[in-house]
Amino acid sequence: MQITLKIQRYNPDTDDAPYYQEYTVEVDPNARLLDALMDVKRFQDGSLGFRKSCAHGVCGSDAMRINGQDGLACKTLVKEVAEEDGATVVVEPLRYLPVQRDLIVDQAEFFEKYKSIKPYLINDQPVAEKERIQSPEERLQFDDTTNCILCASCYSACPIPEEHPAFIGPAAIAQAFRFLADSRDKGEEQRLPVLDDADGVWLCENHFKCTQACPRSILITKRINQTKRMIKEGKGDK
Repeated sequence: MQITLKIQRYNPDTDDAPYYQEYTVEVDPNARLLDALMDVKRFQDGSLGFRKSCAHGVCGSDAMRINGQDGLACKTLVKEVAEEDGATVVVEPLRYLPVQRDLIVDQAEFFEKYKSIKPYLINDQPVAEKERIQSPEERLQFDDTTNCILCASCYSACPIPEEHPAFIGPAAIAQAFRFLADSRDKGEEQRLPVLDDADGVWLCENHFKCTQACPRSILITKRINQTKRMIKEGKGDK
């Protein structure tokens, strides 16, 4: 089938503002949108900028907005976004992050917020024998959050940063929960002040956009609400 890719272009070194450029591509409906973008890059316009790496939904490099929805180009089939021959697919960079070039964004702010919740195991207690034992049931409490690939799709999908740019974001909160819910972790005192902040978990309004956008099927909104309960319980609130 033939589709038109309407891609947002922007080079801050040469352009005054973002603009859209259209490319016609012949592509199999079962091909990935990434394949269509690569066709443009290889055969039509080598100046087009976008990230990619594994092309199998593991690295998270090719996160972008596709017809207004956030996701990975490598996990999006053409037939899912182009229902008929001649359809136009709009491709834009992730929101809230500075555009470095075309579909490539600067993720520094995203990762700064992520690092603020100390996304690693905190436990200074001596280890009995060789390791800290954890039951399968304990692991299941946070298992889905370990699948995060830090693609920032949830961050872009969330409507809150539009009004509150300092919001820590769903990815950071979900990863904070991953460790707070870990039976081996002892980092509550370091993480909870960051989460229980004016820019922390309380800004979440349960729009579920983050959960819908997550390419790894993480129950992000649920994990945010569980984090809220942890904070309340820590304060002795009901």
